[in-house]
Amino acid sequence: MNDRTRVLAAVGLTVLLFLGVQVGALALIEPFDESGRQAVENPENPTNSVLYFGVMLAATGLMLAAFKYNLEWLIKLSLVGVSVTISWYVFAELVPPVVSPFVSDAVANGLAIAAALGVGAALLWYPEWYVIDSAGVVMGAGAAALFGISFGILPTILLLTVLAVYDAISVYGTEHMLDLAEGVMDLKIPVVLVVPTTLSYSYLAAGSTDGVLESDGGDAVTTDQSATDANAVGDAGNIGRAGGTDDGSEANADGSGANADEDSVTDALERDALFIGLGDAVIPTVLVASAASFLDLPTAAVPGITVNVPALGAMIGTVGGLLVLMHMVLKGRPHAGLPLLNGGAIGGYLLGALASGLPIATALGL
Repeated sequence: MNDRTRVLAAVGLTVLLFLGVQVGALALIEPFDESGRQAVENPENPTNSVLYFGVMLAATGLMLAAFKYNLEWLIKLSLVGVSVTISWYVFAELVPPVVSPFVSDAVANGLAIAAALGVGAALLWYPEWYVIDSAGVVMGAGAAALFGISFGILPTILLLTVLAVYDAISVYGTEHMLDLAEGVMDLKIPVVLVVPTTLSYSYLAAGSTDGVLESDGGDAVTTDQSATDANAVGDAGNIGRAGGTDDGSEANADGSGANADEDSVTDALERDALFIGLGDAVIPTVLVASAASFLDLPTAAVPGITVNVPALGAMIGTVGGLLVLMHMVLKGRPHAGLPLLNGGAIGGYLLGALASGLPIATALGL
């Protein structure tokens, strides 16, 4: 399998992971609604977005402080705890309906708890890439569904817009996501999705990313041969940056610089793994879940899935944004993820809403 085929397969796997989060969130909307999992009293209140953004900024600050004072273990335990909690929310809805015909309710609930604890144990003792990705899809679907049923259309669009702007500033301006990159990648927790480009790749064998460096372009580049770049790093669930080498402005080893962009493409194709923040999948999926939850429109006749045309449009728009993002990343250019992904989700949602006959004001939640 040549380099380009390997990377195309990795891009395909990345798309499947995103679809797993999206479809999982849609499947959880109805069970979460029936269980009263809505996190706020008034989901149409736009200040909910402001509150969430403030909490996210506080979490980012706490993580940066923890890394500064060598408290990485505290971050890891906290995020594993979050993983177990969200996994329990998911399994508590999915496991009992499957096993209840054969066991008592108490046993069914016990199995859901055991499955959630199993996720935490696997993350602590065997965080291989497929364990990270599996836990990430479960967490991502659960988190997106929880936010989707808790944020109406207007608060969700405001949230996605604000986070896209913040992501761009944190990547192209302050660059503080680079500090998070140096710490988060070592924790081996589902804050990032790990997509191997070789069958022999092992996230465990890749070891530490203590060699994370800042290139001339300000990008995060690792010296680990098994993971030659940090394509995206998230804070406590949000996204950082996508990209590997710089924009091609540096000279080649021979000093010519003439083929810098070509060489950056070659480097991208030779990676053994790609990394993209879990928040890249979760944040735009919140709009998918919100559209399916709050719009009074006919839903598709898909068993176990709540989806309408605007939600489907948001899904397609997100995947379109992801493909553009991956294309840019594989050219060796550093890029923020959420501007493209959230922009694609909002654009696809609005097109789907208009196709459903909704007035633009209604589509925007006004």
